[in-house]
Amino acid sequence: MMMTSDWVIILDEADALCEMILSSEPAKTLQQAYDAVYSDAQLVQAIYAFNRIKDQYEDVQRFGKYHPDYHTIMKSIRQQKRELDLNEKVSALKIAENDFQDLLDEISLLMGKTVSEAVKVPVSNPFFASGSSCGGGCGSGGSCSCSA
Repeated sequence: MMMTSDWVIILDEADALCEMILSSEPAKTLQQAYDAVYSDAQLVQAIYAFNRIKDQYEDVQRFGKYHPDYHTIMKSIRQQKRELDLNEKVSALKIAENDFQDLLDEISLLMGKTVSEAVKVPVSNPFFASGSSCGGGCGSGGSCSCSA
């Protein structure tokens, strides 16, 4: 592929967009929340313990209730997940991740619609999904071509 001035302009604009995203408020909030979680040694230890029990959980799922440690591991993983979910730093991180994902979804939709109204852009938030692939037809009573 030959590098033309059009490609250079596109790459420069992509770099500028990347810088704007990284300097945005949701990105800064996400970084702060991430730092708060992973600078807490006790919380990092709890996350590590949860990941270990999660590996055991995946092993138990292969055999289901017939696994000898099924009830113990199922109870343990639920307890550890609840403890992590109730932690203020972890919940702040999840909220920051969702806000940052919403920003990325909005940017993706704007870029996709700039190319063509027919471009289907996958998004994680149902609010943005109405402007995405089905055009609001599935749940809103309109006609839709998806197989849902």
